[in-house]
Amino acid sequence: MLVRPSGMVPSYSQYRWLVSTSLVTEIVLLLSILQRACGGGEVIYAINCGGDAHVDIHGVRYERDPLPDDSVGIPSEYGKQLTIQRVVGQDQILYQTERYHDANFQYNVAVTTDGEYVVVLKFSEVYFTAPSMKVFDVRINGIDVITDLDIYKEVGRGVAHDELLEITVSKGKLLVADAEITFNGVLNVEFVKTDRDNPKINAIYVKKGTKEDVPKLPEWPTSSEFETDEEEEEHDDDDDDDDEEEEEEEARPKADSKQKAKKRKPSGPKLADPYATTDTHTMLPIFIAVGCFIPLLFFLCKL
Repeated sequence: MLVRPSGMVPSYSQYRWLVSTSLVTEIVLLLSILQRACGGGEVIYAINCGGDAHVDIHGVRYERDPLPDDSVGIPSEYGKQLTIQRVVGQDQILYQTERYHDANFQYNVAVTTDGEYVVVLKFSEVYFTAPSMKVFDVRINGIDVITDLDIYKEVGRGVAHDELLEITVSKGKLLVADAEITFNGVLNVEFVKTDRDNPKINAIYVKKGTKEDVPKLPEWPTSSEFETDEEEEEHDDDDDDDDEEEEEEEARPKADSKQKAKKRKPSGPKLADPYATTDTHTMLPIFIAVGCFIPLLFFLCKL
């Protein structure tokens, strides 16, 4: 409903703009209602593994982890001491709590209607600080869907990472990872131990639809790309240092030559300046000659 402020009469163009904006808003709301009514994108299962119930920013309602703590793995809140990157603060809890086990373990999801589904697995490495320390596999109803998952290698430590797996249920069959198997109505999501530490999961949910229907995390470089960037920065710093050292070495000979020019002394003994003083020894014969000539001149005058 459009409300016109008192004392103001909108022009015809303004009125048309208000009406068109209202219609667009109502159409968007109607489509959203129809999508929900038809079950598109409906979340049929969501668990905050190792943690309590939580509602994320997209409205997904995660239940408390239903697995018994004393028999199926170990729930952990170790990640709460970290600030998880790549996710808003409200939803960090989904990546801070986890369940891990020193053997294979699984979550069972009831799927009662045919259709396309997407399984969303949420991970974050909160303990190890290097790749190849925790590596494990994931299976769905016995079919390998992820092999050699190394969370640290994918995104590093303390960073959210999602794996999206599409499946199709049709007429008693399950289509997963290009395999078709008999389906009894229960989806088994299994985390498989390898020889490198224990399998784990932070959160999981299953919804109708495809990968395009799932909100995506922001883009994030892999740990190897981080290391490459760091190596390039270090290489650039080394190049800068080398350039500075070369400039210093080039400037050093010039400075040294100037200093040497100032300190340079002529070789051999120091010579006297011939114009500084008059040598009296060279004038002695002249004085003797004059002294002898004067008496001789006086004697000749008397004759």
